[in-house]
Formats: sequence, structure tokens, C-alpha cells
Amino acid sequence: MPSFKKVLLACCVWLINTLATGHTSGTQHWGFFAHKFINRHAVYILPAGMKAFYKQHINTIEQLAVLPDQRRYTNPYEAPKHFIDLELYGDSALLKLPGSWVEFKRSFSLEQRMQAGIVPWHIHAMAKRLTHAFLTQDAQAVIKLSAELGHYVADAHVPLHTTVNYNGQLTNQQGIHAFWESRMPELFAHEYNLATGPAVYLESTRQEAWNIVAASHALVNPILQAEKTLSRNFPAHKKYSIEPKGKATKKVYSRAYSQAYHEQAGQYIAQRMRAAIFMTASYWYTCWVNAGQPNLANWQPYQQPATAQPVPVTGMNKTEHLGRG
Repeated sequence: MPSFKKVLLACCVWLINTLATGHTSGTQHWGFFAHKFINRHAVYILPAGMKAFYKQHINTIEQLAVLPDQRRYTNPYEAPKHFIDLELYGDSALLKLPGSWVEFKRSFSLEQRMQAGIVPWHIHAMAKRLTHAFLTQDAQAVIKLSAELGHYVADAHVPLHTTVNYNGQLTNQQGIHAFWESRMPELFAHEYNLATGPAVYLESTRQEAWNIVAASHALVNPILQAEKTLSRNFPAHKKYSIEPKGKATKKVYSRAYSQAYHEQAGQYIAQRMRAAIFMTASYWYTCWVNAGQPNLANWQPYQQPATAQPVPVTGMNKTEHLGRG
């Protein structure tokens, strides 16, 4: 186990690198709207043995979906759990990276892991924790872990969570991250075809996390190219607008520009949101099955911890969140 001084040093190095590369600016995760939306819709495709209990807590599962993002304010280890910059792990990372967390830790330092991200390993770890909560019939933990697992599964479905060019900063497309996963879903989610089949059992929660990352990474170039082409052909003076955001105003991609991108590449966002809903429910279902399908009918309702102090987010724009999510 590394000493406290080594851990502290690694965290400091990571923070310096983060500040230097701009990882503390720009939204780095699905927007609050999308995370809540995905968790809520996942509840509806659960099997009968789970749906009643989850529907009873659907509002809580929706609200707790943003806890991992809020936790990044106080926990320096949180941000890497939301992404993986595959290029930083070397050539053919998807084929070469070890699936085992123990082997992975032996191969890469804490500093490397903090900088490049660990989302697929963390999804698998969260699935094991949720399975244990079902086994011990801990209703409080099941609801909280379900909400948080849904967050990480959803984040892995964002193509820009899988690349070092996470905000288009390397291709003169700075700001595309917030545009892609916050602005676009908020404007057009009601138009996306998000119908899925019922949740399915996953043979390997570890391998499925990597499948998600691979599918997301395959879309990095198409979504960046679609925006670059649109920007090249769209009147520059109409690309942005000023809109109210809470008590302030904010420069955002204009509705006209967003509509144009929606028509050209909105299917990519819809596809990843649809897949995130399906896989979130499937992870929940798999954990329940692996725990022996406990009867949830008489479990006690979730109680918000009396000591919980949620991080205030009122009036804060997603582009102002700390860390890479």
C-alpha cells in the first residue's frame, strides 16, 4: 500500500497537470438533466420483480444521479472514475489494458491512473458493491448505489469521455463537450427515439464496461467531424447566443446552431442516451440476479441521511464544475 506522502504527492501532481491542461474547466460529464433523465427512464424497463421497488424510489434515484459529480468538490479521487483517456494508456489500449484492477494497479502508477481515468474498472467495482447490498438486503445502499452506478454507466456512454481530446481543445472545437452532453439533450431529448427492450442479464459486468467504452470511442471522430463541418459552413455570427442561466446570463451555442447539429448528428446523442438507459437498467438487473433475486416487496423505503449536506448547485452552470467528470 502506498504511503500517505506518496498518495498526497501523486494527488498534487495530478492537480497541477489538471490545471495545466484545462481539465478543471469545461463540463466533463452528461449534464444534470441527462443523468437524471437516464436514471428515471431506466427504472421503467426493469423486470416485474424489481420495478415496483424502484418506481417507489424513482424520484430519489433521479435526484441522487448527480451525487458523483457533486462529490468531486471534496474528493480528489473522484474525477478519474468518470472517464478514460484511452490515448494516454498507449497504442491499442482497448486491446492491451488489463481488465483486472489488481493487475492494472501493478502496471500503472496512481499518478497515471488519476490523469488518464478509470471508468470501466470503477463500473465493475460499483456493480460488485450493488450486488453485495442486494445480498445483505440493505435497501438504503441499494438505492444510493443504483443511482451512482447509473451515473458512471451513463458517463461511459459519452464518446468524449474516452479521449484526451475530451473538449475539442486539440481540434479547435473548444466547448463541444458541454454542447454535446448538456446543451443538446436539454433541447432535444424529447425528440430522441429512446425506446429500448427490457433490461437483460449481463454475463460479465467487467467486460460489458469495456464494451461500452469501445462503442463510445468509435464515435469520437464522427461527432467531432460533424461539428467541424457544421461550424465551417454556418454563419459565425449566428453560432452563439446569450441566454439567461439562473440569475446570470451565459454564452451558449445558439438554438439555430444546435438545431442544425441535431439534424446532422443528433442520432449519435440519441443512440448513446438510449444505450445508457438500457445498460443502466441491465446493470441493476444483473446485480439483483447475482444476489439471488431477493424479494424487494417488503423492503423499507429509502431515508435521506440526516447528516447529508448536498453540494449546492443552484445557479451554477455545468461548465463551471470542478474536475473532469
